Amino acid sequence: MTALRQRKGSKGSKEPGPEVLSQRFNPSAEPLERSSDGVWTWRTVLWVAVGWIVGISLGMLCCIYVATLHENDLWFSNIKEVEREISFRTECGLYYSYYKQMLRAPSIQQGLSELINDNATESMRTINLLQRMNIYQEVVLGVLYRILPVQAYLEPVYFYIYTVFSLQAVYVIALFITSWLLSGSWLAGALTGVWYILNRVDTTRVEFTISLRENWSLPFFALQIAAITCYLRPHLKPIQQKVVLWLMFLATLCFCLTWQFNQFILLVQALIIFTLDCLDLISTEQVTCLYLVQVSSLLCVWLLQFCNSMILGSLALSFIVAALFVKHFQRGLKTGGLAARLGKLLLHTVLVLALTITINYLAKQALQLRSDEHIFKFIKSKFGLGPTRDFDASLYLCEEAFGLLPLDTFDRLAGTLLAYPYLVTLIVLLVMLALVTLANLCDSSAVGRPLKGRCEARPICMRADVAYNLLHTVFFGLLAFSTMRMKYLWTGHMCAFAAYGVCGKELWSLCLNMIHCNTKTKLRLIRYTLPLVILGFLYYKFWPKLMTEVSELREFYDPDTVELMTWISSKTPKKAVFAGSMQLLAGIKLCTGRVLTNHPHYEDRALRERTKQVYQIYAQQSPEEVHGILRAAGADFVVMEDSICYERRHGRGCRLRDLLDLANGHIMDGPGDNDPDLVHASHPRFCESIKTDGPAYTALFTRVFQNKTFHVYKLKRGKKRAKADREPVAMKDKTQ
Repeated sequence: MTALRQRKGSKGSKEPGPEVLSQRFNPSAEPLERSSDGVWTWRTVLWVAVGWIVGISLGMLCCIYVATLHENDLWFSNIKEVEREISFRTECGLYYSYYKQMLRAPSIQQGLSELINDNATESMRTINLLQRMNIYQEVVLGVLYRILPVQAYLEPVYFYIYTVFSLQAVYVIALFITSWLLSGSWLAGALTGVWYILNRVDTTRVEFTISLRENWSLPFFALQIAAITCYLRPHLKPIQQKVVLWLMFLATLCFCLTWQFNQFILLVQALIIFTLDCLDLISTEQVTCLYLVQVSSLLCVWLLQFCNSMILGSLALSFIVAALFVKHFQRGLKTGGLAARLGKLLLHTVLVLALTITINYLAKQALQLRSDEHIFKFIKSKFGLGPTRDFDASLYLCEEAFGLLPLDTFDRLAGTLLAYPYLVTLIVLLVMLALVTLANLCDSSAVGRPLKGRCEARPICMRADVAYNLLHTVFFGLLAFSTMRMKYLWTGHMCAFAAYGVCGKELWSLCLNMIHCNTKTKLRLIRYTLPLVILGFLYYKFWPKLMTEVSELREFYDPDTVELMTWISSKTPKKAVFAGSMQLLAGIKLCTGRVLTNHPHYEDRALRERTKQVYQIYAQQSPEEVHGILRAAGADFVVMEDSICYERRHGRGCRLRDLLDLANGHIMDGPGDNDPDLVHASHPRFCESIKTDGPAYTALFTRVFQNKTFHVYKLKRGKKRAKADREPVAMKDKTQ
């Protein structure tokens, strides 16, 4: 878009003067070509219309692409309903079960009441699911499916998965807009969309983890980034700023409402805003507005989640309050020479961090909040600052997704030509950021002067929207390096940032200036030719691979799990309580509707304690001990999996049975070293020994089902419960 405006004023290839060079490093001109009376020309309208068509088309292409992969991988349209539900693995099945529950409720009001007073997700407990979990998306979809005229031609499961896949289109369009705003050319957006699709392995996993909270929230996060980018651009009128702020608020609200980890993401974003403020790259008004959008979004989610204490006790909220408080009372922060300003910034940072810790500690003490302590245990253990035997922390540390980012990620990103322009853009802009920051800190006369005026007076300057996106990719890149699962927060934006480097003016102006041939014609030629060349190369190299990929047909096949779910549905009472692994129990709830002792949503301290106790079925414990634990949790049946009891996926020290042995102070199985304080267990491993049908085990457990993968045992009860036992048996006989 900016290039069209330059074309209008270009009448030759004369060497530009200093004023023109200054504008190329910090463009302050209107991004769209207009006539003398302020009306857009037909060329501008056509150019923008084509850009929107390309962006929407790329979004729809991504949506169709992931939907096709999902269908071809499972043959989803031709498998049984129980197989479809089993394909929602681990916590995905748990979340989808609430959508199914909303549809099966007699009315919308009854469905909401069942979610608010749920006693089937955790046995012997009644919990408010809307408070505990981020499942408003399932509620909204359940309501929409009931009231919209789609039931005749669209099954409930398709309404659900197509909605999630459609959000991928929103995600791509949001990235498209971000790169378009940064570069002034929708060709950057086209390059962003193509890179996002080609790097699918590293940008999304929606096709096989449909219900994961991140697949709902990241599209809204991308919309929020696009809104922030637009808000930080120059020349926005007051009414435009208000509209963009409202859009930013709505996107942030939806992002926070759909993912339980929202507070940690907003904390990183608040640190970015804090850094921009300290480096004097955005105005005080912008800083305050961005903070207030975050705070208001968190408080709205707090209300919608029935005053969830985790939000009030979040580090993000504590940090924002501390930053605003210190900023209000610490006067003269941006005055004085370089040394004085550095000292003041250091003091400012220390005060904000100290106040953040104080506010957070007091809030958690007042709220008696301990639900998120497992996350801080994980962080401490990951960096060697905490105990390595903590069961909850070890569960995360032993999973590959929570390890460091694998190096082969960069090989894949380089194969699509994404890594190279990204790294060049990152390095050059970091150097520019350092120079601009140094100039800001040294120029005490710039205090109070508008940022636009400051940029016009300097040969090199950095726009606020570019600075934000630069720090965004740096901060979230570091987060992705430390934890592989967080790479999906980084790689999508990485595509937009690299496309900006290819199509933006800053880098090419710098290169052309270095060889003394910077003209508008040459700059425009490079900015429009290079992305087309890259797009042509990517089409030539990857289009045949994409066609091969979408033509590969597979089929869902898990007969053992299907057999288990079918048996549970037909042979056990509807109110029966099942114990087992978190992942399997989520599927049992979805496929059979039975009551669970524990589940994969780990953000509750009492649930974590119960899960650790239930997992003693895989530890070296006596049958009496295990029976007492399961009865205390209200279990009627326990399901044991050979894949866990004889696990080989992880190495020694990371198998679930090893984590339990370490937590219990027992020596681990197999050859290898053990800590000197560990002792031999006095009992054999329960999941192995129960299969021997010894008297100590048959007195407490009865095997009622088994196949090659699963073993189900019914817990025997005392005489006082004999009558209660006979009633469900009679019910079972009637159903048979």
